[in-house]
Amino acid sequence: MSALPEKRETGMDSPFIAMLDHHPELPALHIGDFSATRAQLKAQSHRLAGHLARAGFKRGDVLALWLPDGAAWLQFLFAASALGLLIVPVSTRYRALEARHAMEVARAKGLVVATRFLDIDFPSMAREIGESLPQPAQIIEVRNPGEFVPAESQGAEAAMTGRPSDPLCTFSTSGTTGRPKLAVHDQASIARHAANVARRIEIGAGDAMLCALPLYGVLGFVQAFAALAAGAACVLEPVFKAEAAAAAIERHRVTHFYGSDGMLEAVLNVKGHSLATWRRGGFAEYAGLGAALVERTETALGLRLTGVYGSSEGFALLATQMAGDPLEKRALAGGRPVSPDIQFRVVDPDSGRPVADGTPGELQLRGYNVMSGYLNNPIATAEAFTADGWFRTGDLAYGRGADFVFLSRMKDSLRLRGYLVDPGEIEAFLMRHAAVEGAQVVGVNRRGEGDIAVAFVRRNDARLSEEALIAYCRGGIASYKVPRRIVFVEDFPRINGPNGSKIVKHELRARAESLIPDAGNISRAP
Repeated sequence: MSALPEKRETGMDSPFIAMLDHHPELPALHIGDFSATRAQLKAQSHRLAGHLARAGFKRGDVLALWLPDGAAWLQFLFAASALGLLIVPVSTRYRALEARHAMEVARAKGLVVATRFLDIDFPSMAREIGESLPQPAQIIEVRNPGEFVPAESQGAEAAMTGRPSDPLCTFSTSGTTGRPKLAVHDQASIARHAANVARRIEIGAGDAMLCALPLYGVLGFVQAFAALAAGAACVLEPVFKAEAAAAAIERHRVTHFYGSDGMLEAVLNVKGHSLATWRRGGFAEYAGLGAALVERTETALGLRLTGVYGSSEGFALLATQMAGDPLEKRALAGGRPVSPDIQFRVVDPDSGRPVADGTPGELQLRGYNVMSGYLNNPIATAEAFTADGWFRTGDLAYGRGADFVFLSRMKDSLRLRGYLVDPGEIEAFLMRHAAVEGAQVVGVNRRGEGDIAVAFVRRNDARLSEEALIAYCRGGIASYKVPRRIVFVEDFPRINGPNGSKIVKHELRARAESLIPDAGNISRAP
């Protein structure tokens, strides 16, 4: 990460907080019974910036934010932009050990916590963390994260030192598990992307975005700030509950809602609330519900949902399918980048050479949307980029003219008898069987044979046998794609992440390992 540029004159707004200048009288946020206008959000953010400056925070410092969504979260982010601080959001699902690691990676000077959230004593954990670090961190407690943090206006103008190139926010690459890397994005890039997303999803002044995903996750963050950039209101739901989300759509006349496929389906299943104002939305597909969801919303609401694509390193909603596309295309993950300044290419994962449209390979990105690097991790940063400056996403995709289609993570893809195969293709075929409700396919690698496909299936008819389903596959897909084993399960292992519930494929792989003996002791499927 490069050194910060020289300090400019004080008393000026950062480009990020300036997004609140238009339509100052319109609501910026609703959370429960609390609402605030855009002018109020800006004024309270200026005050908080002054308070942080008086507390010793200066341009270039790092402040970790361990808060649930609310007015305070937005206030701290805008205050940081005014002051030139870097915010490191910490998942409220984290506990002391995980949060301490995030603080160590970030080298944070301060940690902001809720006095209490979901009956969890965050301050006690924060004090323990702060005292254990090489450089003790300042702990800032927030009693009511749903509302603004009270702050005096004294000295606020003198704190306005933020610049467009200042790092503003990080996003964790590992969700709620593992040892996170923190992808850094600067003020100008975030503001630019928010405006580009707003144009693509056609959100404008007076509209409302249901923000049911946490702001510490990149999809929750981007949709919220796209709304604010457009002059729309954020309807914040700190804890997602389908009934409350449906009620909020009706109460605040929500026009836009993005989330995981499982979240959207849960809201659609709620009875007794009108969703008639919801006109644009999209989903990240984690539960295999995309195609059915797109068809259902178009039929029931006239709502044309779209698949989306994004990442911590390249921003969420960096690409979306187009609302005017046919149903089968809108159900696919990926789409067209939201700006011509976002470039992509698909390359052969072995040679690194670009491949033809329709050929699967690694998706690589270049543009303003790509992170400046991983915070305090130069080795990982260098490994993430090609020699000619493209970011390696680690995602399997194929190009289609100006669009691309995301298939899976490269680590989830399979090399079956020499062919690079997206496991989602096999899963989709299995789910065409009337007795199959869900399917997940993983690979087991065996010396001398390579990857072997194993399918885990949820069925709605106990009479369906493994042999019958394998025979079904042999009759409909290439022989090298036919799973070696099919295992029936009640459900798939899942974990709740910042963008919704995800299926944990590594647990399925571990189980599959025990099912496939050494290659020399088994015969190939025909």
